[in-house]
Amino acid sequence: MGETILEMQGIQKYFSGVHALKGVNFDLKAGEVHALMGENGAGKSTLIKVLCGIHKRDGGTVTLFGKDVNFHNIADSQAAGISVIHQELNMMNHLTVAQNMFIGREFMKAGMIDDNRMICEARIMFDRIGVKIDPTAKLGDLTVGKQQMVEIAKAISRDCKLLVLDEPTAALTLPEVEELFKIMNELREKGIGMIYISHRMDEINRISDRVTVMRDGEYVGTVNTAEVTKDDIVKMMVGRVIMGEQKTASNVPADAPVVLEVRNLCAGKEVRDVSFQLRKGEILGFAGLMGAGRTEVVRALYGADPKQKGEIFINGKKVSLKTPEKAVKHGICYLSEDRKRFGLMLEKSVTENSAIASVDNYVRGFLIDDAAMRKQSEETNALLRTKTPSMEQLLRNLSGGNQQKVIIARWLMKDCDIFIFDEPTRGIDVGAKSEIYALMDNLVKQGKSIIMISSELPEVLRMSDRIIVMCEGRKTGELDIAEATQENIMQLATMREEN
Repeated sequence: MGETILEMQGIQKYFSGVHALKGVNFDLKAGEVHALMGENGAGKSTLIKVLCGIHKRDGGTVTLFGKDVNFHNIADSQAAGISVIHQELNMMNHLTVAQNMFIGREFMKAGMIDDNRMICEARIMFDRIGVKIDPTAKLGDLTVGKQQMVEIAKAISRDCKLLVLDEPTAALTLPEVEELFKIMNELREKGIGMIYISHRMDEINRISDRVTVMRDGEYVGTVNTAEVTKDDIVKMMVGRVIMGEQKTASNVPADAPVVLEVRNLCAGKEVRDVSFQLRKGEILGFAGLMGAGRTEVVRALYGADPKQKGEIFINGKKVSLKTPEKAVKHGICYLSEDRKRFGLMLEKSVTENSAIASVDNYVRGFLIDDAAMRKQSEETNALLRTKTPSMEQLLRNLSGGNQQKVIIARWLMKDCDIFIFDEPTRGIDVGAKSEIYALMDNLVKQGKSIIMISSELPEVLRMSDRIIVMCEGRKTGELDIAEATQENIMQLATMREEN
């Protein structure tokens, strides 16, 4: 690591009376990967937005490359050498890779956009970071991992000296994560400082040099990664040690009734002849690699996507679930992995988002009992420890983890019997994960049943009573939790169909 290139001291930020940042300190050295960690709502994103000029700070100083700076917008920070790669990529899928890389700063020739030069410059950038991507390809045809690489190349093309990566691996496959880390190590050797935001502890231990922890808008401390344990960092984040061991035996009685049965479900190439059962009080885990068809199975079951074939039985009775509305009427709810696209109304309040599925319960004559709806929403979100200044706060102002809790509150208020959790802890910190795990355990104790899709094998092994493993749209295995290991799950997850 080289000299200090960024120093933030005593950063303060207020939002409508809410003290979001309370004297936060952070520094970054050249060639360093400095992890920024904390629970959802701790203030990490706010600190980055202050750094980039999206938010004006209300106190404190920012020193970049030895000079005091006060950016007024993103363009100012980009001109100074700062680039941010957000968790949810903000790119234009209908344009080519090269067009996305140089959008707003296109090369011109004779008054026309010089596409050939943009393609050539894009190739140079990809060569610099060692990835093979066709600059003429349409961006929407690339995997999320490749799109991430395009963003990195775009940042370097701006002569980036400080790179912020916000949950960069949330939607990546293991090979894509390896490729990303290789590029980060190459950037590190070139002296580029990186701020790395992630909730995945194993990644932090592997890629970062130092860790700064925030809690409730305050600076907790900075430690050298090599000198602390995972539990040390977790304790700094949440003020307590959270332990989680693999479940060793199913909690479901052998005679527990089958509440849901799926027979020979087919939905294009993504879902091919999948059958399974779900018992009362059971957490049924779905494991597999990216593209295995897990999400496609539950979306076809839920009526969100059409199916070509298959039968569905609820409590032994055959049902037709052609739409999500019909699934909800039969007591099934679905928490999508893409919460912003399929779950959230960002411009509506916490109350409205929580109560939208159960609003009929609050109709009194021709009017809605707003007070009763608000009270129930508040009580349910309090159980989940949702962090919000008020129930009237717009959802877009909440952190990702708290937005996820609001969606869970929605289905708790609806009182469904079968919960489908698709990547329930993606982008959520370790403290919030623990709370969601406890919630899921409480649900099954109440006789509810859960289908849980997760790409994190420790999570699958910790929560599941039984595990369905998929590969390339097929069910390749079914394991009782007592016999499940990461090794045999991965063997089944890579069991390709023989030709």
